[in-house]
Amino acid sequence: MRISTAQFFETTSSKYQSNYSSVIKTQEQIDSGVRIQTAADDPVGAGRLLQLQQQQDMLAQYTTNMNSIKSSLANQESVLDTINNALQKASELALQAGGGVVSDADRLSIANELGNIEEQVFSLLNSKDASGNYMFSGSKTDTPPYTRNNDGTYTYQGDDTQLNLKVSDTLTLAGSDTAKSIFDGAINTGRTQAELTTKPATAVDGTVSVSGGLITSSPVFNKDFSQGQPYQVEFLSSTQYVVRDGSGNDITSEVPGNGVFDATKEGAHSISLRGVDFDINLNLKDIAAADQDDAVKGHIFTLEAKPDSFNASRSPGNTSTAQITGSTVDDAKVYGDSFPASGAVIKFTSDTEYEIYAQPLTANSKSIANGTMTGDSLTAMGVTFDFTGARAAGDQFVVSANNHQSQSALDTISQLRQALATPSDGDVLAQQKQRDAINSAIGNLKNASAGVDTARGSIGARLKAVDTQTAENDSMAMANKSTIAAIGNTDMATASIDLAFQKAMLEASQLAFVKISQLSLFNKI
Repeated sequence: MRISTAQFFETTSSKYQSNYSSVIKTQEQIDSGVRIQTAADDPVGAGRLLQLQQQQDMLAQYTTNMNSIKSSLANQESVLDTINNALQKASELALQAGGGVVSDADRLSIANELGNIEEQVFSLLNSKDASGNYMFSGSKTDTPPYTRNNDGTYTYQGDDTQLNLKVSDTLTLAGSDTAKSIFDGAINTGRTQAELTTKPATAVDGTVSVSGGLITSSPVFNKDFSQGQPYQVEFLSSTQYVVRDGSGNDITSEVPGNGVFDATKEGAHSISLRGVDFDINLNLKDIAAADQDDAVKGHIFTLEAKPDSFNASRSPGNTSTAQITGSTVDDAKVYGDSFPASGAVIKFTSDTEYEIYAQPLTANSKSIANGTMTGDSLTAMGVTFDFTGARAAGDQFVVSANNHQSQSALDTISQLRQALATPSDGDVLAQQKQRDAINSAIGNLKNASAGVDTARGSIGARLKAVDTQTAENDSMAMANKSTIAAIGNTDMATASIDLAFQKAMLEASQLAFVKISQLSLFNKI
C-alpha cells in the first residue's frame, strides 16, 4: 500500500495537534483546578453540576429570605415589647383609678397620663421598618395601620395578609404580623349594657344602679346569653330581685344566690347571668332602714348586648360640607342579612339620589342598594343614616359597623381616658359609668396583653424555625460544595500523571514526524 506524502503529513500533523491539545487542556485543568471546563468534557457531570449550582443559588436566596425574616421579626418583637410595657402601665393606672378614694383631680391626672400612653401606642403601631414600609399593615405596606377618627376612635386601614417568604423547598414562614390579628382580635369584656327602664315615681335617681356587665365566659355568652336577651331584672326589695328572659320566663334559679343579695358585702351583690357578671349598687345612705325596701322595690333594668354602633366619615374629595351625624339599626334582621361586614360606601349621584357599595369601592364595584333621600335621612340595609347639610353629586361617605365583640387596645385606652376625664364627684350615675369603663378597660387591657404575648410567642417560634432551617440549609450547602468539588474539580495526582504521559506522547509524535518527513526516494539513489 502506498502512502502519499500529503496523506502522511496530514496524519502526523493531526496526531501532533491532538497530543498538543491534550497537554494544553490538562495543563489548564491543573492551573485552574477545574476539571469540567465545558459540557463536552463530561456531559453527565456537567448536567449534574448545573443541577447542584441551581440548588446552591436557591439556598443563597433562602438565606437572603431568612435574613430578611429575622430582621423583620426582631424589629416587630422590639416594638411589641415596648407596646406590652405601655399596656401594663395602662392597666396599673386603670387599677389605680378604680381603687380607694379618687377625686376628679386625681382621675384627670390619670387620664392625662393615659393620653400619653395612647399616643405612644398609636405611634408604635404605625412604626416603619428600615425600608420605610409600615410593619403592621399586612400587604398594604404603604398605608399606616391605624388612623384616628374625629370622635376619638381608631380605624384599622391595613389588611389581614401576612407577608410570607420561602426558606426551604418545603417551608414558608411569615415575616410579618398584622395589627388587626394582634390587637383588634382582643375580646371585649364590656360589650353588654344595663338600662333602667322602670322606677317608682318617688325614687331618687341613683338609688339603684346596675353595672354594664363584664363577660366572664365568651362561649357561654355566645351560646346562652345572646339567645335569651333582652333580660329584665326587677328588684323586689333591697335584698332580692327576680330575673326574666326575653320571653318572660323566670330564670332567677340560674343565678347564684337565687335572687338574694347583700349590697353591703363585697362579692355578694353580683348577678352572674349566663357568662356575664352585673354588679348591683345601692345608694341608701340618706334613706331610713325601714324605707329602704320600698325605695328599691319596683326598679327594673334591661340587660342585653350593646347594639352595633357605626363610625361614619366623609371622603376628603367631597365638594359639600355634609356630614353623617347618626346611624341606628331599624331592622335587625335586614341589617344582619345585608350590611357588608367590611363596611359600606354611600355615594351620591345627585343631592338626593344615592348608591351604596361594599368596601372597598373600586371601578368594578356594583351597587348593593340605591334610592332617593327624603329630608335629611336615608334608610337602607336596615340602618337609618342622619345627615346634616346639603349633599352634592359625587359625595362619598364611608360607614363601618362595630359589633363590639372585640376591641383594639387603642380604643380601650381612649375610652378609659375619656371616662376618667369626665367629672363625677357627687354624681352617682356618672360614677357608675366610670366604674363600668374602668372594669371593662382592665379586662380588655388584659386580653390585649395576652394577644401581644401570643404574637411574641409566635415570633419566637418562627425565629427558632429560621435558626433550625439555617443550620439545615448550611449543611446542605456544604454537602453540595463537596459534591461539586468531587465532580468538577481537578484531581491533581491523576492530572499530573496524565500530563506527564501526554507530554511524552507529544515528544514522541514530534520526533516521529521529523524523522519520517525527511525520508525520500532520492536518498536511496
